[in-house]
Amino acid sequence: MATVPAGSFDDEDLKRILREGAGSDESIDLDGDILDISFDELGYDSLALLETGGRIEREYGIRLDDDALSGEHTPRALVELVRGRLASAG
Repeated sequence: MATVPAGSFDDEDLKRILREGAGSDESIDLDGDILDISFDELGYDSLALLETGGRIEREYGIRLDDDALSGEHTPRALVELVRGRLASAG
């Protein structure tokens, strides 16, 4: 697995992974400003978030706690968590 530089995960990476893994509801515009909207409001249930978390873990070589993927968290919180994990792994 390639080493990913710390901090190289951003909202565009998350949006890509959401689209690839969990799909997206056509009524949700992931290209808009979604960083502070809860995943629940965006239509991503716990199963979709677990899939998203698994993809992030595999692609970036980090571990995420299940609590980090609960439906009440926002994309911004997840991006910051992944960046922190990357920084501590690097």
